[in-house]
Amino acid sequence: MKASHLILGTQRENPSDAEIISHQLMIKAGLIRQVSSGIYNWLPIGKRVLQKVEDIIRQEMNDAGAQEILMPMVQPASLWESSGRIDQYGKELLVFEDRHENKFCLGPTHEEIITDLCKNLLTSYKQLPVTLYQIQTKFRDEIRPRFGVMRSREFLMKDAYSFDLDKTGLDRSYQVMKEAYIKVFNKIGLDYRIVKADSGAIGGSDSEEFHVLADSGEDLLAFSNKSTYAINAELLTELQDGQDPSTLEGKKSPDGKGILNLKRGIEVGHIFKLGKKYSEILNLKIQSEDKEINPEMGCYGIGASRIVAAAIEQNHDDKGIIWPKSLAPFKVAIVEVNPKNKKEISDKCLEIYDLMRKNEIDVLWDNREKRPGVKFNDAEVIGIPLTIIIGDRTLESKEIEIKGRQDEKPKLVSHQDLLANIVD
Repeated sequence: MKASHLILGTQRENPSDAEIISHQLMIKAGLIRQVSSGIYNWLPIGKRVLQKVEDIIRQEMNDAGAQEILMPMVQPASLWESSGRIDQYGKELLVFEDRHENKFCLGPTHEEIITDLCKNLLTSYKQLPVTLYQIQTKFRDEIRPRFGVMRSREFLMKDAYSFDLDKTGLDRSYQVMKEAYIKVFNKIGLDYRIVKADSGAIGGSDSEEFHVLADSGEDLLAFSNKSTYAINAELLTELQDGQDPSTLEGKKSPDGKGILNLKRGIEVGHIFKLGKKYSEILNLKIQSEDKEINPEMGCYGIGASRIVAAAIEQNHDDKGIIWPKSLAPFKVAIVEVNPKNKKEISDKCLEIYDLMRKNEIDVLWDNREKRPGVKFNDAEVIGIPLTIIIGDRTLESKEIEIKGRQDEKPKLVSHQDLLANIVD
């Protein structure tokens, strides 16, 4: 991509109404623009990052044997009435009428829709186990949207639903999804913990959350320094007769391994064993060998748009975003500077640009008629991992300057070694 053709949307100043760093940087780096309270446009740079999150999620869901579908955002309110959740969910569920005075709602989640769909889709036990998933826009009418896309009203989410004949099958499906989630967050490259949690309004039995560690996180986590034990600190204090959560730091881990550390976390994933809650109440029955049964269900969500913000909360400096390599909108920026020999420099940039594209490396060639400082600042705030600097000195020395996003100074490499320094 050439910068002269790209809608960058970067800003020099921090937005005055942004309370946390991810909200500030997503606006400053040109990832999002607000439409209304808790509702955002995703600009080209932001959409590239969001698409990379989606691609990683989709690959791991497919590899785990889940099948992708797409369900409507607009849902009949009658399904929520049948499940009993229309009152339980409260005002966060946006309900409205169409011109025929039929009630609908904007879906914050899709348990009712998937269960209703599977009444006709799943008829025999031979079709089980099966897991269906989607990556789709949700809407939750937050009373106080804040923190940009971290707690917005409209958001992008991956939700999956498993169907099994019995609890043993559900245990297997749950474990498959848990392992897929681990692969997702490992591939993205974030520091996270898997935390025992409460099922909340969705219901069900076993429930675990995936939290990205960040100082701005809304949840306080307690986890062992010697094992995988981790739990929401408030939930642990409830189990221990209401201690002050802050007193848990340094205490012995309940699993007997190591001591507890306390850190704040941002919830980016949640997995549940729903059991028969929805299959019974919405009358989903599947024919087994000798009788009809209500299948055991599981529910598995990942906040795709929230991952983008969480990654920034965990990876930034005073210059801007520092993306994990898996999420960077471009891997390389080519910046042409101080062009006394403009044609020769442009020709060299084009040569390198073509080399990057030939090797399927995401590259942004900043060919704008801007001062070098503007170009470098944009590359840094956007978080492009590597910058190739092409100027008169490049033509004179026969070497190319490369600067890593967090490097103090650029280094010189030969033309022959350029690709090897980009790929490693």
